Amino acid sequence: MALSRRKWNTIIILASIFMISVLTVIEDNSHIKPLQTQALFDQSAPLSQLQLGEYWLQKRQSGWQCSEEILNCLEWANAWELVHISALVDKPETAGEPIELVIQITDNDTAQVWVLFSSQGLLKSPAGNWYQIPASLREQLSPIIRARAH
Repeated sequence: MALSRRKWNTIIILASIFMISVLTVIEDNSHIKPLQTQALFDQSAPLSQLQLGEYWLQKRQSGWQCSEEILNCLEWANAWELVHISALVDKPETAGEPIELVIQITDNDTAQVWVLFSSQGLLKSPAGNWYQIPASLREQLSPIIRARAH
């Protein structure tokens, strides 16, 4: 039995709606953090200062302030303020050059020195514990730097 042009059009429209729905669900779910992550900073221990290599950010009364070279100060600060991590059981294989990450929490005069392997999204705490930053959050944790004139 041959399908009429009207039935074919109906099938094509329904298939298109179905595909758009599937792609929308996939897109919405791809931004969800894994369930086993936890916030690195929270309201009881908020980020006050951070130094990543030679670049820094600091929370002041007027808001976030960063190194002069950083173009995306507010976005960079918000990314670090909201970063989530997953605890790792075993020491991971590391690659690339580690970057020293100095973190200071509000109401705490002691700075914590962490180690960041940014390409892999690995963090090593001062106590020697290892954490993984989800891939969806890694790019925002690097500042955008103003080009220097030579």
